[in-house]
Amino acid sequence: MENLQAYGEFARVYDMFQDNVDYDVWGAWLKQQLKEYGILDGLVLDLGCGTGTMTELLAEAGYDMIGVDNSEEMLAEAMEKRVESGHDILYLLQDMQEFELYGTVRAVVSVCDSLNYITEEEELQHVFALVNNYLDPHGIFLFDMNTVYKYQTMIGDATIAENREEGSFIWENSYDEESGINTYELALFIPREDGLYEKTEEVHYQRAYPLEKIKELIQNAGMELLAVYDAYTMEPPKEDSGRLTFVVRENGKEV
Repeated sequence: MENLQAYGEFARVYDMFQDNVDYDVWGAWLKQQLKEYGILDGLVLDLGCGTGTMTELLAEAGYDMIGVDNSEEMLAEAMEKRVESGHDILYLLQDMQEFELYGTVRAVVSVCDSLNYITEEEELQHVFALVNNYLDPHGIFLFDMNTVYKYQTMIGDATIAENREEGSFIWENSYDEESGINTYELALFIPREDGLYEKTEEVHYQRAYPLEKIKELIQNAGMELLAVYDAYTMEPPKEDSGRLTFVVRENGKEV
């Protein structure tokens, strides 16, 4: 199953509903890992960059950022942030399963479970291989993914609803154990100038991959797994981890 549905209307209010994500903590962890591997500057790719929040944080830290996303609406939001910040960020409207860069980069990051949107094993392995291809020799790939536990226990078959002045949403989850696919049905209510609300609906699919499967796909793609953590900490994965972060290194190019 291919998830062709990019964020549409939701892009306009995405950041508002993501305010539970501590981007500063996540960004600090990413910067610390990059520093650990001697990557203090240079080109870094944010894969599935969305509205560019993390892209901006890393640009602020001195990295030459490239952002790739397949949603025009999300990139439009990112470009507005770029105008405000003045950072020289290159945004590319591309599917992460087929992204193309002009050359290699020192590191790639992918946050906010972007890779869970890839719902076929061979496609995820292909993305890992693409990343490997576009990394400098021994370049670093940092990414997070939601866990099977999260879909099964934390959000599976749950309905999340929020009502705010800027807009409201109803987010229904249904998790299929057999396929590992979690279906998000999103109903969004955005206030118009005339005081009425406009309703839009979107459907998104994410897949839960067991940790061992992710490790296998990384290896099959020719990359070297260096570490896995409970998300954005230095702690090992736990049985009830809802999200994991991975540190992976390019393999195969001559230094």
